Amino acid sequence: MPERLAAGAPGWDTTADVVVVGSGIAGLTAALRLRDHVGKVLVVTKDVLSAGSTQWAQGGIAAALGPGDTPAQHERDTLVAGAGACDLQAVRTLVTEGPEAVRELIALGANFDHSSDGVLSLTREGGHHRDRIAHAGGDATGAEIQRALVAAIKEAPDIEVIEHALAVDLMLDENGGVSGLTLHVMGEGQRDGVGAVRCRAVVLASGGLGQVFSQTTNPSVSTGDGMALALRAGAVLRDLEFVQFHPTVMYLGPQSTGQQPLISEAVRGEGAFLVDFAGNRFMQGQHELADLAPRDVVAKAITRRMQEEGKQHMWLDARHLGAAFWEKRFPTILATARLHGVDPVTELIPVAPACHYASGGVATDLWGRSTVPGLYATGEVACSGVHGANRLASNSLLEGLVFSRRIAQVLPAELSAYAEPAPDSRRPGVVSATVRTAMQATMTERVGVLRNADGLALAAKDLEDLAQTEGEEGTAAWETTNLVSISAALTAAATLREETRGSHWREDFPARDDEHFAGHVDVVLVDGAPSVRFHPSPATDGGAA
Repeated sequence: MPERLAAGAPGWDTTADVVVVGSGIAGLTAALRLRDHVGKVLVVTKDVLSAGSTQWAQGGIAAALGPGDTPAQHERDTLVAGAGACDLQAVRTLVTEGPEAVRELIALGANFDHSSDGVLSLTREGGHHRDRIAHAGGDATGAEIQRALVAAIKEAPDIEVIEHALAVDLMLDENGGVSGLTLHVMGEGQRDGVGAVRCRAVVLASGGLGQVFSQTTNPSVSTGDGMALALRAGAVLRDLEFVQFHPTVMYLGPQSTGQQPLISEAVRGEGAFLVDFAGNRFMQGQHELADLAPRDVVAKAITRRMQEEGKQHMWLDARHLGAAFWEKRFPTILATARLHGVDPVTELIPVAPACHYASGGVATDLWGRSTVPGLYATGEVACSGVHGANRLASNSLLEGLVFSRRIAQVLPAELSAYAEPAPDSRRPGVVSATVRTAMQATMTERVGVLRNADGLALAAKDLEDLAQTEGEEGTAAWETTNLVSISAALTAAATLREETRGSHWREDFPARDDEHFAGHVDVVLVDGAPSVRFHPSPATDGGAA
């Protein structure tokens, strides 16, 4: 793999104290909270400010806000979903600081749904034993949060924004710490071409890696750029093998690729249930929560039934909810389903698992610090330890909110002086954009929901071959290079973990193995190749998946 992206010499430059890469809940929260404590904050985003994964979040944000609920109960549900691989202190931080963070978000201007008597409306999703999911616009929570945060950013003239900007690589000083960032502004931004930002710290909030697979709920911008950039800079990536496949993604046919419509967990939280082609409710008896079991349990059950029946999808039955309920509670999902020719009010919805969320990412401590001095990470690009082997529904927005606030607490005092970039001896390169479809097919077939040693070995060989297909510099090739690099790292991590735990399902090792695999798989780049190592840690009290 290239050790840095081949790109032209910077044709422009600027400076900032802190650069925030990404404009979802994690990035914009970090920027807003940093602006009063550092000289200049620069936000760079690959599309416009409102793009990214946050706007697509349907179900809501989880926090112990309801009567009778407590952070301890939220902690327990998070640990169970994480299948023994969570960091206990990270989870405790999330659930303890979460309620205050959500209240501050509401105070910022995010309009959450309330009952007629003014009480915050809360619902339930898979893995939760309490109604603790706050939502907005029925099923448009992410869009409302994004709207409120973008409005706050636009009212903050001291925060500079560069849109349509791809983060290329970190510039490093002689000690391996952050001294800047190279960007490519894609024609519609404030500057043209490759440029350099001299800075004292970088906060990665660039989202996930969903475009690694052929079908995903992630938007097109989710090409693993932040993870790949960090990997090339020497950062440790952790738990990459734990990719969550959402169990109920609308099935559009075998030829449909890219971003697919999500049917939120909240639909099952309101009473919908899964059935097979004979109408059997196959989640009954699979788990105490049946259709509301943690996502890995439901995804595996759907996949097993698909295999048994030789079908490419199962069905979600929500007809009994009625037209009025659908129109009020899930207007966005209803409109999307009808757009694709299915009316959930009168018809079963075809569903199948698809890539949804990366529980792993850039390894961080409880304050968002990575292993590279001056590089912080938050949100889906990071691995804070809260998700373990399988993210609990609606914990992702909360993670971005809580850990961005924590970064803002410590980063200003940790800023070093501007440092000169050291000569960059990393080997440059770029993989041809033409290999993206082949890479996605390999990852979907061999490193998707079901994995085994033979398939992983074939995937590793395919990726090695694809990486040798050189391309011309440009956005599509840079994204493809990032995707191939992260795919290789993910495949290596999945190969090392010879057990089934949470969202990592090894057919050849079907049992959870705490004796040998209680702990984390870390990946670093060594001479252009992913190098994996396992470090044990006590299993958190999550029970077997």
